[in-house]
Amino acid sequence: MKGYQAYTLRNFREIPQVSQRLSEEELFDIEVVGNILPFKVNNYVADQLIDWENYREDPIFVLTFPQKGMLQPRHYEEMAQAIRSGARKPELRLIARKIRLELNPHPAGQLAHNVPSVGDVRLTGVQHKYRETMLFFPSQGQTCHAYCTFCFRWPQFVGMNELKFAMRDTELIIKYLRANPRVTDVLFTGGDPLIMKAKILSSYLDALVEARIPNLKTIRLGTKALSYWPQRFVTDEDADALLASFERVKKAGIHLAFMAHFNHPQELRTEMAAEAIRRIRNSGAIIRTQSPIMRNINDNAGVWAEMWQKQVELGCVPYYMFIARDTGAQHYFAVELERAWRIFRQAYQRVSGIARTVRGPSMSAGPGKVQVLGVSEVAGEKVFVLQFLQGRNPDWVSRPFFAQYDPRAIWLDGLRPAFGRKEFFFEREYPLARRQQPVAEPAM
Repeated sequence: MKGYQAYTLRNFREIPQVSQRLSEEELFDIEVVGNILPFKVNNYVADQLIDWENYREDPIFVLTFPQKGMLQPRHYEEMAQAIRSGARKPELRLIARKIRLELNPHPAGQLAHNVPSVGDVRLTGVQHKYRETMLFFPSQGQTCHAYCTFCFRWPQFVGMNELKFAMRDTELIIKYLRANPRVTDVLFTGGDPLIMKAKILSSYLDALVEARIPNLKTIRLGTKALSYWPQRFVTDEDADALLASFERVKKAGIHLAFMAHFNHPQELRTEMAAEAIRRIRNSGAIIRTQSPIMRNINDNAGVWAEMWQKQVELGCVPYYMFIARDTGAQHYFAVELERAWRIFRQAYQRVSGIARTVRGPSMSAGPGKVQVLGVSEVAGEKVFVLQFLQGRNPDWVSRPFFAQYDPRAIWLDGLRPAFGRKEFFFEREYPLARRQQPVAEPAM
């Protein structure tokens, strides 16, 4: 395998399989959608993960290459007309900006409710939503080896700085942790922190270790690199230095949690991915796995059961099944809440107890992570049974509550309280801003 080669909207036609197989109409669709939603893929994904004999149905192709249906028809036509008319790049950027702002670029109160301060300094590269966990966006890690078409962090990649989280100042992070002793976990996220060179990531990790913050118990690394560029941990020139930095965290008595994103079993089948997992585990890190459930990619119980089982075989810990976030191309990926629960339940039944560490299906919504426990009948009313796995208020966690049954519901703000109540119990503190939701297309 040759070295890393990235392909974007500028040069994607240079991918041999693309130029050989895609029609002009498909190439144009990628150009239209890629002018609005971020597009980036690399040679490992193209050569090792996609089945080009059946690319239109291939989950990794859909996961990485923009599809026409990912835009609402009115948005697609607006950009397509501009491209056909020969509009210049500044005009295309203005059109893209207008459309992006209509796609709920920062869901779940990320800008309004999650950004903390140290004194009068706003920490624009930090989110602190749950009491124990702080998210950190290192500025050098705000890109990825390839982009997922469903990614709810897509505003990080489209050049709109006012929508972007990022910061470099580790001293402020340490100061914030000392001032908030209930924070036990720091999650490095992005983008992808594993896009950074080892010496840069190590400078952040070493600073946290050397600060000896008594409340810091866990450092998490949220990453897609195990799927999109496992060479990062095996053959890259600084792979050994990277793993050595993981070992230093572990030796300092801090738990290193590697939060790996796998969306389909195809991402786990290469020898390079298996070797990368082995090397990370040998560093002392624990790999936990998570993914949203998405129509057109993995909305099948057999796929999830296979994925969880393979992860366990490789020594990973299945952690979360999420529901596709209410941003970007939600209408394209959304699976109805009831169907997501049924898929989860069927997959859960097919694996042994060792794989049943996974939780879900869960919505990372404004008030917290809300799990769909199922559909039931209570006092003669058909209802969704829900609970918080995490909440802005920790007292909400593990508190069952009920919503009216709605077979079309795809997100929390589309649900209504059951039993004639006017609001859910948590809305006294965090009212839901209910909006017109896109409707998921019927499952095939």
